[in-house]
Amino acid sequence: MDAKAVLQRYFDAFNAGDKAGMLAELSDDVAHHVNEGQVRVGKELFSAFCDHMDRCYRECLTDIVIFGSADGTRAAAEFTVNGEYLSTDEGLPEAAGQKYVLPAGSFMTLKDGKICRVTTYYNLADWIRQVST
Repeated sequence: MDAKAVLQRYFDAFNAGDKAGMLAELSDDVAHHVNEGQVRVGKELFSAFCDHMDRCYRECLTDIVIFGSADGTRAAAEFTVNGEYLSTDEGLPEAAGQKYVLPAGSFMTLKDGKICRVTTYYNLADWIRQVST
């Protein structure tokens, strides 16, 4: 199994706004470790998270570099998030179409050719600074 190819399809779907394509790369019991948030288990909660993100943010990932373990069970990606803050997210600054550029990374575990863990990290304080100025 080529973990890098799975991640490439996942990120291609993300950039295309293709939630179904993203979900197709996930296991039914995917564990989504949200940056600064709780772990959400299952495709249904992942889908709801995507809906929330689509309502509040418009994002495109660039400069994507994908790494994969030889056994195909782990992979990671480093990328730049190019975004626009569309609608105020609870507990965060007011949205007014602010643009932001943020380095980020995702770490994933794969089983049977599907992503079963997604962990994404970015600097929340940097994002807040960018949308607050």
